[in-house]
Amino acid sequence: MVLTFLPYNARLLGDAEITEMLGEQADLAAMLAFEVALARVEASQGLIDARHADAIGSAVGGFRPDLKRLAEAVLRDGVPVPDLIAQLREAIGGEAASALHFGATSQDVIDTALALKLKPVLALLQRRLDAVDKKLAELIERFASRPLMARTRMQSAIMITVGDRLDVWRGSISHLATALPAMAERMLILSLAGAAGTAEKFGDSIGPVRAALAAELGLGVPAHVPHTDRDRIADFASFLSRITGALGKMGMDIALMAQNGVDQIELSGGGGSSAMPHKRNPVLAEVLVTLARYNAIQVACLHQALVHEQERSGSAWTLEWLILPQMIEAAATALSHAAALLASVERIGEAG
Repeated sequence: MVLTFLPYNARLLGDAEITEMLGEQADLAAMLAFEVALARVEASQGLIDARHADAIGSAVGGFRPDLKRLAEAVLRDGVPVPDLIAQLREAIGGEAASALHFGATSQDVIDTALALKLKPVLALLQRRLDAVDKKLAELIERFASRPLMARTRMQSAIMITVGDRLDVWRGSISHLATALPAMAERMLILSLAGAAGTAEKFGDSIGPVRAALAAELGLGVPAHVPHTDRDRIADFASFLSRITGALGKMGMDIALMAQNGVDQIELSGGGGSSAMPHKRNPVLAEVLVTLARYNAIQVACLHQALVHEQERSGSAWTLEWLILPQMIEAAATALSHAAALLASVERIGEAG
């Protein structure tokens, strides 16, 4: 689930690209891609008949699940995989149907589908980080040498330059962009460990199957069983909060610089007031602060999801589904707004 907004709030607080990348159709496509690739790899390793793998691939190509039935089943099962597999087996028919999903469990499907969905998401975050960095570089080139009164604890301190402040903003973005590839490596991993994390149906074949399946899907092979080891999820949540936090600091600075009587920045296209038409509110700057605070709160919630009891958790796992997409959307939205906000800057530095 991605955040649901009133239509007139959607562009302020949401992100249409992320909604598409993490939405229902993307999720179904990723789960089905896992099943097709799994069958193909298992056939290559002699675990299922090659004809059955072909039948699975052919059936998936034209498969359209009954979404109403699936929704009812999720209310019963807590996950979409059992009924999705049941529907797909009905579509496949014959002996090939029993070969579908061999050795896998619901968590393998859902966790791997998350990794597949995150591929375009992480690429989008990289592009938007680069876009914000580019806007900051342009502002530094235009205004770096201009004088600016520094403020410590919100009181006038000493004169610095615009470049001094902008370098701080840009440094945070640079650190995040540098850290993103390592975060992607941790998140874009295969899950294939079976019912209780022991991959019991694969025997000695599990190593080659994992390697081949990961290669097929363009994912990494973790050196651990990721079913209940969720530190990567918690770290990704922290990373998303670092993005919104860095942008929130920027937004807070800009909102304070835009205050009447401070006048250290001029922005085009400020927001209006229903009661005071003379006002030009720094709306995007304020929203950056909002999104930073929102994600900061969600980090604590996802750390609660580190407590996966025994070999699989229902409650902790579901908590991840509830929170992580929202955090991703908040980070992507903040990056988009930050680039637009920086593009609206007409002047930075002391007036006059």
